[in-house]
Amino acid sequence: MPVQIGAKPDSGFEDPLGMLQDCHRRIERFLHILCLVAEQACGRSLTPEERAAVSASLQYFQQAGLRHNADEEASVFPRLRVADPDHSQANLAHLEDDHRRTESLHQQVESLYRQWMETSTLSSQEQQALLSATSELRSIQTAHIQLEESIVFPRAAQVLDNAALAAIGSEFQARRR
Repeated sequence: MPVQIGAKPDSGFEDPLGMLQDCHRRIERFLHILCLVAEQACGRSLTPEERAAVSASLQYFQQAGLRHNADEEASVFPRLRVADPDHSQANLAHLEDDHRRTESLHQQVESLYRQWMETSTLSSQEQQALLSATSELRSIQTAHIQLEESIVFPRAAQVLDNAALAAIGSEFQARRR
């Protein structure tokens, strides 16, 4: 990923909640690409630049996107459920439901984009399905990220102690080996 002058450096394993927020920025950027190409290339073949951007975006979601969900569901959410049982349950259940919905949508988007790249065309029905799926993904992800960054992560920062955050960071690191 290119370096942006003046940009905040990405968080490290010592700041797992910051890492998740950094990942949200990448999710937003890659999802924007998938939405934009679906909208702008409708009814024609993809250009080489569009193919490269779509391929990079799909690869990101296949690897880092799934790992991001695992980081939340296996490391953060269980600890938050224990540390904050009265406060976080409904939000965490909603976020997990979002993960299941977005996983299914990502599979559909990937399948349609792969077909488009292999055959150079999509039927109007397939094009509409791609537009619908990318739009729904954007809607779900926008609300999901808003909930996590305005309520869930700040609450986690309040109720999880340094040992829990360090353990979460270690688990994140182990998932990347």
